[in-house]
Amino acid sequence: MLRLSKLRYAIVGREADKGLVYKLFLYLILIDAAYIYLKPVLHMVTTMVKNGADLLDPSVNWIPRVLYLGNLQEAWRWLEYPKAFGISLLLSCTVALFQTFSCAVAGYAFARLKVPFKPVLFFFLLIAFIVPLQLTILPNLIFARVVGVLDTVIPIIVPALFGLGLKGALFVIIYRQFFSTQPKELEEAARIDGASVYRVFYRVMMPLAKPAILVVFLFSFVWTWNDFYLPSMYLTNAETPPLSLGISRIASMLREQAEISGPSIFTEPISMATTFLMILPPIVLYAFAQRWFVEGVERTGIVE
Repeated sequence: MLRLSKLRYAIVGREADKGLVYKLFLYLILIDAAYIYLKPVLHMVTTMVKNGADLLDPSVNWIPRVLYLGNLQEAWRWLEYPKAFGISLLLSCTVALFQTFSCAVAGYAFARLKVPFKPVLFFFLLIAFIVPLQLTILPNLIFARVVGVLDTVIPIIVPALFGLGLKGALFVIIYRQFFSTQPKELEEAARIDGASVYRVFYRVMMPLAKPAILVVFLFSFVWTWNDFYLPSMYLTNAETPPLSLGISRIASMLREQAEISGPSIFTEPISMATTFLMILPPIVLYAFAQRWFVEGVERTGIVE
């Protein structure tokens, strides 16, 4: 009887989340979720390194017989990767830095300062978060053309300096959530020592906001890096477009070649290679910042 009880506890567990059945079910869910996310990436990597013989051989599915880097070199040449990478990096880093700072100021004001009509302003902030970007792009395009900054990165960078831009309202909400959870005694002690509002923000609150800063910076960087819509609106005639726009141009070139000379077996591998070159920098960035990013998400309350 005692052995049966031990066996039952080992299989089911004394608690619902301690038994073998629960752990097997949990690992099954995790493996399925990982497979769903990793399968496209694995398919992309294995396809872009196949040569013509492996592409035509139906028995070669996941593991190619020969490691062929010609597709990757072709995608590198078509993308003009060093220039496009530099433009994407400059654009993403600048927007991320501007939004990280400006949204922190706005989030602190919404969380801590007594601002006239603050509920009304926060309501407008929520509207800016809800309204799709496509509804406001036309007047922004007209203004950029009148000012003479079309086909430059200025219309994408300048809004980020004022807490706007891609997902700016969300970043303000993240900072507001974080600053709202900090004890008020820290600010009161700083003000007793004679610190002004600006000094309290820079010397007290910002050092505590490192998790929120990291989350906002990574979100802003990745979303700007992957964004196709704004570059397609503002940088249509740019000589060297960012990577997100360059991939679209290569896809159009491949379609035109297919219409002229017929379909090619290298169309898919080259498309996969361009996509791989596009997503590689964010993957490397996340690989180094994963631990701090997860900690920041937990501490800023995004998961709530």
